[in-house]
Amino acid sequence: MADLIETVEDGVATLTLNRPENLNALSDEIRLGLLESIARLGADTAIGCIVLTGAGRGFCAGGDVKTMGSRSARPFEERAGGILQSGRVPMLMHNTAKPIIGMINGVAVGAGLGMATACDVRVAGRSARFGTGFIKIGLSGDWGATWTLTRLVGTAKARELFFTGDMIDADEALRIGLVNKVVDDAELMTTTMAMARRIASMPHVALGYTKRNLAAAETGNFVGCMDIEAFNQARCSQLEDHREAVAAFKEKRRPVFTGR
Repeated sequence: MADLIETVEDGVATLTLNRPENLNALSDEIRLGLLESIARLGADTAIGCIVLTGAGRGFCAGGDVKTMGSRSARPFEERAGGILQSGRVPMLMHNTAKPIIGMINGVAVGAGLGMATACDVRVAGRSARFGTGFIKIGLSGDWGATWTLTRLVGTAKARELFFTGDMIDADEALRIGLVNKVVDDAELMTTTMAMARRIASMPHVALGYTKRNLAAAETGNFVGCMDIEAFNQARCSQLEDHREAVAAFKEKRRPVFTGR
């Protein structure tokens, strides 16, 4: 079976990591599949939201430890290039115009944590567990996790999680701001897909500009963010979806958005 499964319904694309026997540890097929799928879905005007999840009882256990010995034996430049290539996935997740929801159905550790924190929103099942994990196998971290985790939970907590490699449960992840919502495992798919469909029903172009605004706010200063907001707001105000929303408000009906 394919290591990455893609399904589309109601404007929501779901990407499922499919190595359940390995808790969905990353493979080359998953890495390349995510790069291709996210780039393609990001340009698809029919898609309003992407959901990322794992098959079985894990979200993603990170890199496949069984193959790390052979990878580490490669020349330094080749190894660094491979890590940078793999890191294109969270970069693409960050830059794509489509909101991405992580449906965290189990362990998310190492690069799996980096994948989860690269999502725009995270909904976790009660049995989900989170950890950096890198230090326990003598590594320092990749997949942008040091950047994303620090911005989600703050520098003190991020340092603690990286230095100790401790695992935390879903309730603790919610308390520190790592996830947006925790639900019972049986309700995880229903809750996540309801949110995804709700987001996908919004004006798609405006969603993309909104994500750009929020990305700029993570690193930019106030004045710079105001400039970006002004440009994006002016662009959205010229779209058909905005005119349709105004007309629907005046006519007291639900707007029909077309993504234009």
